[in-house]
Amino acid sequence: MPKKARRQQNVKNSKLIFSKYKYALMIFGGVAIIVGLAAYFGMRSLIPVNGNAPTLAPPINTFLKANYSPQTGWMFTSPSTNSRTNTTFNSPTIFLKYGELASVHLINEDAATRSAHNLNIDAFNVHTRNLGYFESQSITFIANKIGTFVYYCSIHPEMRGLIRVEQ
Repeated sequence: MPKKARRQQNVKNSKLIFSKYKYALMIFGGVAIIVGLAAYFGMRSLIPVNGNAPTLAPPINTFLKANYSPQTGWMFTSPSTNSRTNTTFNSPTIFLKYGELASVHLINEDAATRSAHNLNIDAFNVHTRNLGYFESQSITFIANKIGTFVYYCSIHPEMRGLIRVEQ
């Protein structure tokens, strides 16, 4: 068989093989892309807002609600039974240890005024977006500074509480 005919036969065979496995290759490629994206975003979700590497340790969870009461005005309340949160429910103080991973979960339950709320802890670079009624957001950070720090709502400055980080 001449050289040109063999080349044409090889091209024909390679086209036949590709067409035979075309759908399997497309499915495999699609699955690889989906798995890659899931791994990328999954790893990024493990990085605290004031950190630069994924953290696999379980965080200390604190749950805060943004509420309004005609008697007390706007306030943060905590339904948490976490032993590190003190027993007062209005503007609770959150107790953490230095280096601990903390996760704050905020939900806007302001049914009376349906005002937007947010949560800010400047010392740890924690800032949620403005949450509408019944929206929530969780922020994970590392308590990498010792002291007493204020958390607050920038929309309603009277909504504030304390975070105490101890050695």
